[in-house]
Amino acid sequence: MGNRSIKWGIVGLGNIATQFASDLILIENAELTAVASRDLAKAEEFGGKFNALRMYNSYDLLFEDSEVEIVYIATPHNSHAELSIKALESGKHVLCEKPMSLSFKDTQRIIDASKKYNRFFMEAFWTRFIPSVQDVLQKIDNGIIGDINYIKADFAFHGSETENKRLFDKELGGGALFDIGVYPLFLSYILLGYPKEIAAKAIKHKNDIDLQTSMILQYETAQSVLHASIVSESDMKAVIAGTKGRIELNAPWFIADGYSLYINEEKEATFTSPALGKGYSHEIIECQNCILNNEIESNLWSHQNCLDLSRIVEEVKNKS
Repeated sequence: MGNRSIKWGIVGLGNIATQFASDLILIENAELTAVASRDLAKAEEFGGKFNALRMYNSYDLLFEDSEVEIVYIATPHNSHAELSIKALESGKHVLCEKPMSLSFKDTQRIIDASKKYNRFFMEAFWTRFIPSVQDVLQKIDNGIIGDINYIKADFAFHGSETENKRLFDKELGGGALFDIGVYPLFLSYILLGYPKEIAAKAIKHKNDIDLQTSMILQYETAQSVLHASIVSESDMKAVIAGTKGRIELNAPWFIADGYSLYINEEKEATFTSPALGKGYSHEIIECQNCILNNEIESNLWSHQNCLDLSRIVEEVKNKS
């Protein structure tokens, strides 16, 4: 397999791409080959900052760059599906920001394209790969808190319509559910699987995006109480409670640097597991390992996982 460098391209050069690129340079065998923005000046500024070899003012030109092996897509949500499929058709591997699409149908189209062109595809659920979450999943698998019967998780902040237009733009896939509600849903799903039943209620903006959504996921012997909001704050701790004890992921839980373990209401221990860089580095390493092993999906966040979560999100949207 060797430890050769993997050559990356980045499409869409906003805030999240900046954080991603700053983690990419921490990975020894990762190279930033090309970046693309519809604004050439932006591409040149971004490329200069992160020492990209080539800067393009067109996504298609980046997809045609024969040296780029994997494309990280960080454009607004509504373009994820078409760009992912176009990149896969161009023979590129793809890491696409979440949500990878705005409908279950489009998620299925992307997965089909990954299989058809035999190229790696992963939704960029970076939280799945951070050390604290990996540790917690291992401990829960080992039965440390018994059987899970309750999860509480939220992701909330006070967004500004003037400063973050994308977030409030229906056309771009704005709203709390698509932007951040996917995180608590993801946590419930990786711990408890696909729910038996979903209840959801939203408070809508005049343009019909959800400003906040509360969700209950019902399982055979467990419930997850989840919340997402772009108009108010929350403590952003996550609680995973079982028959023997509970785990609390530090706030903000989706990039937790550690967690606490409680057994019979007593705090047993506090664990620290800081991420490398901002935390995107761990998903980058996973993508590279899969590509070097000629795999078209990760077994930690698989094609089936993407499909399941997409279906859950769609059901929440339809019910709220």
